[in-house]
Amino acid sequence: MIIGICGGTGSGKTTIARAIVDAVGAQNVVLVEQDSYYRDLADMPLDARHQANFDHPDSIEGDMLVDHIRRLKAGESAKMPLYDFKTHTRTKNIEIIEPRPVVIVEGILIFAEPRVLDLLDVRVFVDTPDDIRFIRRLQRDITERGRTVESVIAQYFHTVRPMHLEFVEPSKRHADLIIPEGAQTGVTVEFLCSLVREKLIREEVEQ
Repeated sequence: MIIGICGGTGSGKTTIARAIVDAVGAQNVVLVEQDSYYRDLADMPLDARHQANFDHPDSIEGDMLVDHIRRLKAGESAKMPLYDFKTHTRTKNIEIIEPRPVVIVEGILIFAEPRVLDLLDVRVFVDTPDDIRFIRRLQRDITERGRTVESVIAQYFHTVRPMHLEFVEPSKRHADLIIPEGAQTGVTVEFLCSLVREKLIREEVEQ
């Protein structure tokens, strides 16, 4: 089973994905984060990297992401890159992700990539108001990624908001389940966990 969790930046999709992993157990679920597949901008000057559009589908190395999902689906491991958001480059390290009965793919643009969309068995969209998402992004980028308030605001108006309206928001129509802000997230997580547990039980019976 491959579950896709999509939503705008700061929507809470990563929190939900990790809550499912914690509830069901990492031995049963592997989490693939789209953020790990940003293109390496090491060949660009640092100032130019900061101006890059990280909210357009072209910013993601889609071929690699699709290949890794297919590998996991086929029962093979994959070498997931690790991304440094302070320098906008890939680190020299990689993470070996092993196949599990359930794969969760999480990211803002996963529903905008038809090849990823076709691989998903369950599609979840976390629908959170713009103001809440912006505040969360502001806090994250300042504390975790070394950004300034001014740079976060500039990026939001220049690329984040327009790309959200062009690619992320329209992709909501592909969702099987939409989680609105203010909903009981715990109930949603438990529902998704029940799907995962049913999958695991079916596999045990088949074995």
